[in-house]
Amino acid sequence: MNKYIVRRSLLFLVSLFINAFGIAFITKALLGTSPITSVTYVLSMFTPLTIGQWTILLNLLFVVFELSFMTREQVRKDLQPYLLQIPISFCFGSFIDISMNMLYWLVPASYVSQLASLAVGCIILALGIALEVKANVAMMAGEFFVRVISLRFKKEFGYVKLGFDVSLVILACLLSLVFMNGIYGVREGTVIAALAVGPIVHFVSPYYRRLDKWISVPPVSASDATAISGHVVITIAREYGSGGHLLGEMLAKELGIKLYDKEFITLAAQKSGIDKAYITANEQSIPSFWLKCIVSQSSESPLESSLSTDDVLFVAESKIIQEVAAKESCVIVGRCADFILGNRPNVIKVFCYSDLASACKRCTNEYGIREEAAETEIKRTNRNRIAHYEYYTGMKWGEPHHYHLMLNTGTISLNTACSLIKDIYQRII
Repeated sequence: MNKYIVRRSLLFLVSLFINAFGIAFITKALLGTSPITSVTYVLSMFTPLTIGQWTILLNLLFVVFELSFMTREQVRKDLQPYLLQIPISFCFGSFIDISMNMLYWLVPASYVSQLASLAVGCIILALGIALEVKANVAMMAGEFFVRVISLRFKKEFGYVKLGFDVSLVILACLLSLVFMNGIYGVREGTVIAALAVGPIVHFVSPYYRRLDKWISVPPVSASDATAISGHVVITIAREYGSGGHLLGEMLAKELGIKLYDKEFITLAAQKSGIDKAYITANEQSIPSFWLKCIVSQSSESPLESSLSTDDVLFVAESKIIQEVAAKESCVIVGRCADFILGNRPNVIKVFCYSDLASACKRCTNEYGIREEAAETEIKRTNRNRIAHYEYYTGMKWGEPHHYHLMLNTGTISLNTACSLIKDIYQRII
C-alpha cells in the first residue's frame, strides 16, 4: 500500500479520537453536548446504552437510510466510502465511550468552570475536525448522509448540514420532553459549540499545512514546467480603487502577454458549470465570513465535497490559474493567485493599494461611481476581498511579506508602477 495512504489513514484515525475526546469534553462540561451527538446523548440518559453505543447505532441507521437516496450509479461510484462508514462508526462510537471514561475526573462545579471546560472541548473538537479534513480519507456517516441528501435534492452541502444539525437538536429536545418530562442534554453549550467550532477550525487549519509533505506525494508541479519554459506570471492583488485592473491592462500591452481578469468568468463557468451571472455577482466574496465558517468549516468534509457554490468556484478558478501559469507568461488580477501559485519560481507578486481620497477620485473619474457613493463602495468591496482571501487562504490580505512589490498607486502613477514591474519582468525572462 502507498505509504502516503497509510499516513493519511493514521491521521484520520487520530482525528477520530480527537473528535471523540472533544465531544466528551463538551459533554462533561454539563452545558449540553455538540449538535451531532445531541440525540445519542439524550438517548443514553434514559436507556441502558451509552452515548458511544447509541452513536454506533444511529450512524449505522444513517448508512441504511442513505441507500434510499442513492442511485445505483452513485452506489457503484461511492461503494468504498459508503462501506467505510461501517468500521468508522464502530471506531467513533468506541472512542467516545473511551473518552468519557478517561474524563471521569472532570466534574466542573461552578458555572465558570463549566464554560471553561466547554471552551476547551470546542478547541479540541475543532483540532480534530481540521485534522480529519487534512487527512481527507473518508467521511463520517452523518456527513455522508448529508452529502447524499444534498446531491439528491441539488442543495448546497453546508446549508443541508446546518439543517441536519438543527433537526438533530430538535429531535433531542423532543425525546427529552417525551421520556424525561423536561429538556435535558441540550443547553446553551449546544448552541455555543455549533457557533464556535467552525470558526476555530478555520483558524487552526492553516497550521496543518506542515503535514503536507508527510502525507502528500511530491507533485510534478506546473511550477517546474513554468521554470523550464521560461514563463513569467505577474499576479496583481489590489484594493478597490487602486487601479489594479488598469495596471494589468497596461502591463499586458507593454509586455505582449495575456491578461486574465474578467476572462476568468467565462473560463470558470465552463470548468465549474456555474452560471456566469452568479459568478459575476458573487466572485471574490462570501455571503458572511462567520456563517461560512459555521456551515462549511465545521463539517468533516473536504473542500471539494462540500458542494458549496463558492467553494466549487474557488476550486475551479484555482485549477485555471495553475493551468495558465504552466502554459504561458501572463498577468493574473485577483483570484488569490499569489497564494495559489505559492513559492513557484518566475512569479512576480504585486499588491496595489491607495489612500482613500485617491481611491475615491479614481472610482469617480474612471469607474463611473457617484462621488457620494464612492467611499462606501470602496469599503464594502475591500471587506469582501479581505473575507474571501483570508477564508480561502488562511493568510492576511495585503500582508507585505506575501508580495514582491507593494505599490501605493495613490502617490505613484500607474505608468511608473508599470515601468517598475516591467523592469523586474525583463530581468527574469
